[in-house]
Amino acid sequence: MNRLEISEAIGPLGWRLVLGAVYTEVLVPSMADAAAAAAHAVRAAGADAPRHLSIDIRSDRAVLRLRTRDAGAVTGRDLELARAVSQTLAEHGFELSAGHGAIQALEIAIDALDIGAVRPFWKAVTGYIDEPSAEPGSSDLNAGLVDPFGRGPAIWFQQMDSPRAQRNRIHLDIDVTHEAAQGRVDAALAAGGRLLSDRRAPAFWVLADAEGNEACICTWQGRD
Repeated sequence: MNRLEISEAIGPLGWRLVLGAVYTEVLVPSMADAAAAAAHAVRAAGADAPRHLSIDIRSDRAVLRLRTRDAGAVTGRDLELARAVSQTLAEHGFELSAGHGAIQALEIAIDALDIGAVRPFWKAVTGYIDEPSAEPGSSDLNAGLVDPFGRGPAIWFQQMDSPRAQRNRIHLDIDVTHEAAQGRVDAALAAGGRLLSDRRAPAFWVLADAEGNEACICTWQGRD
């Protein structure tokens, strides 16, 4: 199943595909309501909840995320659970809102000449674990690093061909919903940023601050 098929399947349900997972929000007036929405979602997911569902509860919303943990990717079962969760929440009076800017995922990208030499350091210093790879035959070097508790941003490693002088080697990837990307780029430019490249848009735009530090605004589009 490719990204377009996933997006088309979950879009009408009020979910959005962002960085290899599908998300939705339930906007509520209190943390108690957010906890209630989360409880309904867990019941709808049933025995599959531990392997697929994660929830962030705040005072004004519950953010729901579905991804098959063992595969490290969205699977058909996640889409089935999205339908079940959406139906259950609607039956209890909760509305799903994917929003245009509140849902996002953050990655840290580290450029390296020898990924095998630097990756163990970052794994050790962060306490992160190997991200499950959905690609058959992938080596550990191809996998990113993730917070085992799901709190911090993912880290991935970008292969350099040769040393690059006067260029930072760590940049942030901000993955947003496809509707929100252009607005986020425009806001960054209005705030004094520069567009370095939109050659790969809408997969990603490369931006820089006034001193050349880089960030990419990313979506699922243009990657299949």
